[in-house]
Parts: sequence; C-alpha cells; structure tokens
Amino acid sequence: MTQRRDFIKKSLIGGAGLAIGGMGFSAKSYGSILGANDRINVAVIGIRGRGVSHIDAWCELKESHNVRLKTLCDTDEQFFDPRSKTVLDKTGIKPTTEWDMRKVLDDKEIDIVSFATPNHWHALGTIWACQAGKHVYVEKPASHNIWEGRKMIEASRKYNKRIQVGFQNRSIPNVMEAMKFLHGGGIGEIYMARGLCVKPRDSFGIAKDSTPPASLHYDRWLGPAPYRPYNEKRGHYNWHWFWDTGNGDTGNQGPHQFDIARWGLNKNEHPVSVFSSGGIYGIDRTQCEQETPNTQLTIAKYNDGKILEFETRGRYSNSESGLGIKIGNIFYGSEGYLEIDGSTWRAYRNKESDPFAGSKVIQANASETLTGSSNTEHFVNFLDAIKSGNNETLHCDILDGHYSSAVPFLANISYRLGREIRFMGNSEKCINDPAADAMLTRKYRSPYVVPSKV
Repeated sequence: MTQRRDFIKKSLIGGAGLAIGGMGFSAKSYGSILGANDRINVAVIGIRGRGVSHIDAWCELKESHNVRLKTLCDTDEQFFDPRSKTVLDKTGIKPTTEWDMRKVLDDKEIDIVSFATPNHWHALGTIWACQAGKHVYVEKPASHNIWEGRKMIEASRKYNKRIQVGFQNRSIPNVMEAMKFLHGGGIGEIYMARGLCVKPRDSFGIAKDSTPPASLHYDRWLGPAPYRPYNEKRGHYNWHWFWDTGNGDTGNQGPHQFDIARWGLNKNEHPVSVFSSGGIYGIDRTQCEQETPNTQLTIAKYNDGKILEFETRGRYSNSESGLGIKIGNIFYGSEGYLEIDGSTWRAYRNKESDPFAGSKVIQANASETLTGSSNTEHFVNFLDAIKSGNNETLHCDILDGHYSSAVPFLANISYRLGREIRFMGNSEKCINDPAADAMLTRKYRSPYVVPSKV
C-alpha cells in the first residue's frame, strides 16, 4: 500500500504541468492520463448540510479527475442510507460508512479527507488527518478559535499536506476578476471594505435535555467541547448558535464576506484592533436558548489604518447598495467604490451613478452556488495543488483561511468582553489582556485534545 501511495504522489507531482487549463487538456483527456492505479480516494466526514455539497462535488469529479468517494463518515448514522444512495446513483459505486473518524483515518487507501463537521471538530480532525498522511479540504471557518488555526498551519507544514479551506469565492472567476480589478487600482487606493450578512432567522425554540437518539454517537459528536447533556435544540445546525460548538452568524456566513473583504484590502496579516457589539433582538429569550448574537457590528483596523467593517443582521432588514446586497461586499477607494453581490460586481467612479466597470459573464449567484450546488472549481483547485505538491497553488491555503477566520473570532471575543481587542499579529496574542488571551483557545475534553505539538 505504501508503494501505491508513493506512486500516486510521484505521478501527481510529475504531472504538475498537465493541469487542466495549464496545457489545454480537456476534462476527458485529463481523466485518461490517470490510470486505475492513480485513482484518488476521498472520505467525506460530516454528511449533513454542507456535507451534501461535498458529496455532490466529489461524485461530479469521478470521471474528469478519477476520484472515488470511498467512505462516508458521520457521528449520526441516520444519514448513512440516503447519502450512500446518492453516491451509488451518481457514481455506480456504493461507499462504505463509518461513524468513527479514527477508523477512516486509519484506512491507508484514503488520500483526501473532506470535512463538513461542526466548527469545533475542524482543527482536531484536520490535524489527525495530516498526521495520518491525508490531504484535507475543510469547511469555513478554518477552526473554532485562533490557536487551533495556528496548529493546523503547523500540521500542514510538518507533514507536507495540502489543506484547502472552503472559502469557495476564491475560485469563482467573477470574484477573482473583481479582486484583480481592485488590486490593479480600479477604484484608486482602497481604504475600507464592508461585508454584509442579512439573514433573518426565527427562533428555534427550546427543549428539555433528553436521551440522544440511538443513531447518534453523542460523545464523539461533542468531541473537544465540554460535556453537557444532550439537547435536540443544541444539535444539528443549531450548534452554530452556541459558543462551545459554533461561532454565530458572524463566524458562520460571515467568514465568506470577511475573506472577500480581507482579500480586496490585500491584507495578508491580522488586524491590530477589533471592536464588535450587538445582541439578540426580536426573539423572546424565554423561548430560545441561543447564546450568539443575531445582530452584530464589527470594525477591524489594520496597521496602516485601513478598515474592515462587517455587519450581521439576523432579523428583517433592507438590503444595501445599487445591487441590493444582503450577503456580499462593498469596497471604498480614493476614486470610487465597488460592489460584489454573489458573483456579480460593479464599479462606480467618484460621484457617478452609472457603473464604469463590472462583471461581463453571468454566473450563478455565489450564495446559491455555496448552498445549492457542488461548486467544483474550489475542489478542482485543491486536486491541482495536490498534484503540484505546492501550497502556493491553493486558492485558499490554511494560512489564508486562518487569517480570514481570525477576524470574526476576534470580533466575537470583543463582543463577549464588551470592549475593543488590541492584537499583536506576530505573536497572535492580545496586548496586556489575559481575559482576551484566554479566549484565543479553549479547554479541551480528554481525549479530544488539540495537541500543542502537532
């Protein structure tokens, strides 16, 4: 089996110049280059919600990139039958199923692990996968806190494994075009970026603690999080709204827009200060146990004074800008401004009301792409980077994913402490602020401990 893995690595690296688009190969001809022995075996861990899109993407790449979706893994076995049927219908091959992530990582045939788990499992699962010799595709945010993100970077570098973070906008051609326009001085010098997340969400109610369903391996689902009795309102999807497992909408939908904002500002660094405030509005708190805010405003400043703003509105609200943005970004420059709504962008010069530049190719709205289809471009880029053996070819290497995830993490620390956070990017510590420093990491529940030395 070791010989097979070495052969795959050598074949992929040796074929780096044969990437689709690089030498004009079609998807069909690219697939014919790789023989049966070069098949890339994938496991998807976390098969509910966003995991469905992972399944669809890997299935779609079966022929063009010789991908086999070999294993589906989830702590809740209720999803095994319908997801297995999806894979069988799409590829003609029935995957194996497993609830224990460690057994998946022990499988020497698995080359790639694709994580769509709750946020609190991203870092430990990724580190375990790198240690087991797997490349990793992990959903946003990259981790659950800043310290974990740094450990993921260390694991990637130590074990020479590619980690692609699921900031899919980085592989959408129209968004890439907008970033090139901004970085080329299209609206002059950019001094501020604004991200928006207008997602009205109703109360999900309350429930008494109860016994976990027979299909759920609850201790494993909790993993690194502190133990607490099972409650259905803190489980599937609702985990986003509790600090032990999620990061609220500022750390859920928000990271996509934080990433675009940071990308447009061309800031490959941490901000020096972050202030965030907000609360839970429009919901009867006696009928909902949500901990994270549904309304939140964040202002992050960089060392040169440039500003990143982000706003989460979880109740009914208007859109913004000429494009009517609800989930998107606006950039402000010395000579105009630029709007991005999904994969559509427009640039305006000074006080002019008509755009002078913008996207010419109509693409699916990015918010629909991210939730309603597989969006294979980002997965293909990941495969190409594995083939090249070079982190530099990744559209969102773990370092980029870490920078973009850290801003909403700092925002949530500021919100929870009720004051500005001043941050030292080089050491990834707060300035004279032990309380804030303590929130850069977490206490881990044995044996689900993110190691200090990866």
